[in-house]
Amino acid sequence: MSDKPTPPVTPQRIMQMAFGYSAPLILETAVVHGYFDTLAESPKTADDVAAATGTSPRGARVILTALVSLELLARDDDGRYRLTAESDAFLVSGRPAYRGGIIRHTSTQLIPRWMGIHDVVRTGRPVSSVNQQGAGAEFFEQFVESLFPMSRAAAAALAGELRIAEASDTVSVLDIAAGSGVWSITLAEQSPHVRVTAVDWPGVIPVTKRVAERQGVADRVTFVEGDLKEADFGSGHHVATLGHILHSEGEQRSRDLVAKVHDALAPGGTIAIAEWIMDDDRRGPAGAALFAVNMLVNTDEGDTFTFAEMSSWLADAGFVNVRLFDAPSMSPLILADRA
Repeated sequence: MSDKPTPPVTPQRIMQMAFGYSAPLILETAVVHGYFDTLAESPKTADDVAAATGTSPRGARVILTALVSLELLARDDDGRYRLTAESDAFLVSGRPAYRGGIIRHTSTQLIPRWMGIHDVVRTGRPVSSVNQQGAGAEFFEQFVESLFPMSRAAAAALAGELRIAEASDTVSVLDIAAGSGVWSITLAEQSPHVRVTAVDWPGVIPVTKRVAERQGVADRVTFVEGDLKEADFGSGHHVATLGHILHSEGEQRSRDLVAKVHDALAPGGTIAIAEWIMDDDRRGPAGAALFAVNMLVNTDEGDTFTFAEMSSWLADAGFVNVRLFDAPSMSPLILADRA
């Protein structure tokens, strides 16, 4: 038996959580006002940043100091602020891995919905269901293009796993709930033999088209507008991607969607699912558990699921060789093949 005393219980973690809203709002403010962009040009004092961005000297000083405390900026002995490696990579607009686009929606789209969480838990009904075409299309079209950099590396890894660059014949790719088109567009960039069918709501497809045009592959993409239940997926596809869609659909709709995708694939075709994945005992990880609350707030049946749960849906639909692929994402990708 150890004689080591048990550390006293303190409220420190709880108090940190109570003030947890501050960091994302500080970060969003800096993105909106272009603080990281102006510091990418050169290190600056708080007064310099204020002048360059049209903000108040007091506001700039307070926000910049907070960002130093969050280790998103550094401050030199001469009082000039500069980027860290992290903020340089992810918070300067125009960088390939820029995350500022999604950060900009913190106060306008995310937090207002979460403010209704008490009623959501009481009633079991979302503030507004983003997996329904009306409100959902408006919600996603405002920020879906910002998701492109977030899945870019994982999509490139998927292309390598499927050996897309080695293709000598046509590879037909079905992109379900395409959004920014990052999954299919990245595959198309790997080979001129890739042909894409991108399916999404009418309000979102213009975003997919814009990104495809920007990336130079629009001439090889067929755009299909419609709800996933009714849209024509076509047939004979070699690859189907479901990038972060099952969590908004809930179990039964996800089962139906997986079965519909199975029928649209050619024999030997591969389905690739990107999702938050809960541990089998549902004790974590925290990211997947917290995102399930986001689905509670924003969808009528959405949730996050375990690998075992999603594997069973795939097997019931007729897929074989269900497996995990460790791509650079918040969870591994789930791959399976049509027999």
